[in-house]
Parts: sequence; structure tokens; C-alpha cells
Amino acid sequence: MSSSAAPLPTSHVRSRTIRALVWRALMRNRSAKVGAIVLAIVICASVFAPFVAPRDPIDVVGDRRIEAPSLEFPMGTDTLGRDNLSRVIYGGRISLRLGLISVGIAAVTGTGLGLVSGYYGGWTDNVIMRFVDILLAFPSILLALMIVYVLGPGTNNLMIAVGLSAMPGYARVVRGSVLSARELTYVEAARALGVGNRRIVLRHILPNVLSPVLVLSTLGMASAILAAAGLSFLGFGATPPTPEWGVMVNEGRPHLVQAWWMTTFPGLAMMITVLGFNLFGDGLRDALDPSLYAGR
Repeated sequence: MSSSAAPLPTSHVRSRTIRALVWRALMRNRSAKVGAIVLAIVICASVFAPFVAPRDPIDVVGDRRIEAPSLEFPMGTDTLGRDNLSRVIYGGRISLRLGLISVGIAAVTGTGLGLVSGYYGGWTDNVIMRFVDILLAFPSILLALMIVYVLGPGTNNLMIAVGLSAMPGYARVVRGSVLSARELTYVEAARALGVGNRRIVLRHILPNVLSPVLVLSTLGMASAILAAAGLSFLGFGATPPTPEWGVMVNEGRPHLVQAWWMTTFPGLAMMITVLGFNLFGDGLRDALDPSLYAGR
């Protein structure tokens, strides 16, 4: 009896080959690598904030109010004498959490609606898509503002509002992918074998629509962080003394002339983080382009 292992199925080998090709394409993309490095630095600084930040973000340092950047306070201090550098580092934790959970809400709800709408069609498709069209009629930031106004201010409500305002985009993208995927041969074969609709959707169609959702989620992180910061700036999200970037920009706004560092550094932190997500998302979109792997 031969001890050699049985050969892997062709589909498994092809899937592993495509994953390797995607990884190589991603690593060859300079923008993606720059974005990944930027995000790694931001995420590590946020996760290890208690070890990286020189001070507690809400501790008042004596009479050191509105001090310009110096060796002791590289990003200066705010109106209460708190260390801006520590607040910016800790603010990354809150902004990344807001963005991640908001995108998760948008991706899960949007993907679910898109799968049901695209696969079943008919009146189900009409009802869901007309609802999505109504939501798309509003600018996303205005829709998020309306939702958080109804729910009330607070971090949790802010994440729900930003997530629901971004959901229509996911629903549209997934529906379009499902409309083409449901006509493919392997789906028709599964139907012919008597496989139930739920199993077909979850096992055969969902894995094939995850690539655009992944790209959209990566790019959506940048929009979610900006939207959450904007609503916090308006007073509908995190509240002082929480070290959130939008809150910090709002706190420094009245002192912009004489204390530019109070708004500049949290604004730069937002810009760098958003740029990192956009660069990495663009590279991921290029690496996952199906035309690159046609016939592989």
C-alpha cells in the first residue's frame, strides 16, 4: 500500500495559487506597502498606548496650560494643561474602534440585504432596493446625523449611525455581485442536486462576493473615521474629556490662532490614518482584480 498522500483537489490547488498571486500582487504594490506600514504604526501605537504615551490623557499637568510644542511636550498642551501627544495616541484607540465597529455594522447588514435581494429577486428585490434607494438619496454624513439625532448622542449610537449610513453602498455592491454569481454553472449544478437556497447562498455565493466587500470595508474605514470625527466635532459622538480626535479638534477650534497645535496634531493624525487606509485599500482592490487571474 502506497504511503504517498492523496493529491489535493484541483479547486483547492487553484484557490491556494490565486491566494499566493494576490499576496504577491499586494506586496509589489508600493502604495499598498506604504499604507500597510502607516497603519501598522498607528495600530501599534493605539494598542500599546499605555506603554507608548508619556502621560495619562486626562491628567492635568500643573499650570502648564496652552504650552507650545517643546521637548517635554512634543505636541504642546491644551487649555487644561493636558499632554496633547498622549491624547492623540489614546485618541487613535477610540477612532479606530469607532471606524472598525461602524464598518462591521455596515458590512454585515449591507451584505445580508444584498444577498437576499440579489438571489431571490422579484418583490423581495424591489422592496429592499427601494429602501436602499431612499437611504442613498441622503448624503451619508447627513443620514448619520439624522440617525444619531434620533438615537441620541454617545459613542455607541455614533457607531450605529455611521454604520447604517454606509450600509446602502455595501448592499448595492453585493447585490450586483450576486446577480452575476447566481447564474454561474456551479450554482445551477447545486440547484439541480437539490441543495437548499440557504446553503447555496452561504456556501457557494457568499465566498465569491467577499472580495469586493473586503475592499469596500478597507476603504470604508477611512470614511467611517472621518464621519465619526465630524459628528464628534459637532457634539453628537464622544464627549469631553474623552481623547477622541474629532473632540480634540473641536476643543482647539476657539484657540486656533494662539494655540494652533491643539487642532493641528489631531487633524494630522486623522489625515495620516485615513491616507493609510486609502493607500492600502487601493492596493488591495488592484490585487483582487479578477481579470489578473483569469484562466489561472
